[in-house]
Amino acid sequence: MKAPARFYNNPRLSPDGKRLAVWIVAGARCEVAICELSLETWTRLTFDWDNHAPLWSPDGNRVIFGSVRGGSNQLFSKPADGGGSEEQLTRDRTYPWAQSSFPDGKMLAFQETGLDTGWDIWLLPLEGDRTPAIFLQTAANEGLPAFSPDGRFLACVSDETGLNEVYVQSYPGPGGKWQLSTEGGTEPVWAADGRELFYREGDRMMAVEITTEPAFSAAKPSLVFQGAYERGAIYSRDYDVTPDGRRFLMLRSSEPEAAATEIQFVTNWFEELKRRVPAGRDR
Repeated sequence: MKAPARFYNNPRLSPDGKRLAVWIVAGARCEVAICELSLETWTRLTFDWDNHAPLWSPDGNRVIFGSVRGGSNQLFSKPADGGGSEEQLTRDRTYPWAQSSFPDGKMLAFQETGLDTGWDIWLLPLEGDRTPAIFLQTAANEGLPAFSPDGRFLACVSDETGLNEVYVQSYPGPGGKWQLSTEGGTEPVWAADGRELFYREGDRMMAVEITTEPAFSAAKPSLVFQGAYERGAIYSRDYDVTPDGRRFLMLRSSEPEAAATEIQFVTNWFEELKRRVPAGRDR
């Protein structure tokens, strides 16, 4: 895919894989734009204020994003086709960052920083009184929550050991908690079928096979590919996975303007993976 060299962040593919929402730094402002991938056409979704960190609703009809207005950053929602009015989802929060929607679209997991607790994970009901509730808050940093496709588990990143690692725990709990990464990890993403979880370990993309029946279990992480792709600020995610789990959408610095980024699909990794993994592995 060809895209103008701009300052791209937080790329998110729509649930059907046909559109891309991305946060673009444009001069002194930030905007959210959507690309129709088959046509490679771009349309701005936001026009005022500073807007960032888009997240698709599970049905692909709306985009949730953060927006700084009047000195306060809050979460908003807008129809993905640009029609209709925006809806404000949070008020009086401290820089909330939407990360994952529950599969039925009725709950949103977001992260924000606490005075004494660093990054914490919160849940926002999108029906009823919409009062946020804490899900995970400790003395460590916790962020990048990601609901599993069946809604039974939540992946996240925590530095409770002194190093960022990827964990999965039962949702809504109580239940088990499992560490998936072994040498540091961040930016977890579930495969659409829930049978794998991807994460980044430095410039390495890793995959973990997941089994949930009769109980949760995770295989040893395996290398998918390695490359010098852009990585976001701490506790942000700068890549995505296509719905079929076979391609990765990555950001790479362009030349000669190294600060700008290009959008690239990493392809053919599945054939390489088959050569590295025993033939008995079932995907």
